[in-house]
Amino acid sequence: MKTILQFLFVLLVSSGIGGIVSCGNSSSDSPPTTTINPNATWQLTPAFSNLSFNSPVELKPAGDGSNRLFVLEQRGLVKVFRNEAAVTQAETFLDISTRVSAGGETGLLGIAFHPNFSTNGQFFVNYTRQFSGQLQSVISRFQSNKTIGYPASEEILLTFNQPYANHNGGSILFGKDGFLYIATGDGGSSGDPQNYSQNLGSLLGKMLRIDVNSKANGLNYAIPPDNPFKTTANARPEIYAYGLRNPWKVTEDRSTGKFWIADVGQNAREEVDILEKGGNYGWRVAEGKVCYSPNNNCNRTGFVEPVFDYGTSEGRSITGGYVYNGTRLSAIKGQYIYGDYVSGNVWALKYDEASKQATNTLLTRLVGSLSSFGEDEAGELYLLNYQTGKIQQLEFK
Repeated sequence: MKTILQFLFVLLVSSGIGGIVSCGNSSSDSPPTTTINPNATWQLTPAFSNLSFNSPVELKPAGDGSNRLFVLEQRGLVKVFRNEAAVTQAETFLDISTRVSAGGETGLLGIAFHPNFSTNGQFFVNYTRQFSGQLQSVISRFQSNKTIGYPASEEILLTFNQPYANHNGGSILFGKDGFLYIATGDGGSSGDPQNYSQNLGSLLGKMLRIDVNSKANGLNYAIPPDNPFKTTANARPEIYAYGLRNPWKVTEDRSTGKFWIADVGQNAREEVDILEKGGNYGWRVAEGKVCYSPNNNCNRTGFVEPVFDYGTSEGRSITGGYVYNGTRLSAIKGQYIYGDYVSGNVWALKYDEASKQATNTLLTRLVGSLSSFGEDEAGELYLLNYQTGKIQQLEFK
């Protein structure tokens, strides 16, 4: 792993972890799209002041009623601790660091606990590895006794090659339908040079959807019967949606079941999307609400337009968050809380689906590097500071 200073330097000169971060060349920018609520005073405070983590990139609960939180360290460790402000120690739940290729935008990037984790102990991870000299993304199932994950239990479900080291996506999560969703980046470099995102024969630049409770056709998973491209010639049947650049992160609104996607931009716009079955989100033809290739008069027919996008004056690498469904912060109930890795801005996005209108409010700014958000079993929200290794929370005063 690079030192923080080396890593931040890389962020300023290259595309990065879609977080961790995706910059591009400077470009002209439209006027700021956010509004500031003059009556609100938002602060970020320590959530677990006694704990620090090594390059944290994900925080999730197991959903088993234990009120524990699990933090992914990019190098290949999953840490677990009690969700108590005064907790003093995080234990190692899983260590696969010897299998993980980590650094820059690679590493252990996502975790999902089986909906029946409390009884079957199964969980799933998304990580990158070197295999015969080729960088790959790996989606694996592990077993646990609910207290410790067993590294030797790994069952690889799916692998796909990464042509470059950046844009690996990383989010995996179960929907209310019981299927596993997997967010993938476009394969990296700059501008999706092989146009993978628009290619239905490639798993890159997509949202995938698989059934991990069944096995079929020699695979360690099955294809859900209603996947939109299951019968499309030359298309990968795992694909649920396409046209993404580097989704970092994807989360589900626990009250509606809708998936929110934060897709990192190239050099002009960062975007927020809502997942639609079979949807084409436009990359590399479009970047947010503007054209990319060609850079003028692009044909946007059939694209799912972003719910919201913003330009480089407000940030350079979107970090997806959650629709807030907790009880501590009533002022932002039902709003999508997200931020930007580079600027540290933290926003609340209110979206009216009927009118397709979005109102974006700047809440506060994180000092450090905002790598991810997390949510506990009660729906309370946390922010992960990649630079300091600390977990923070929003306070309204």
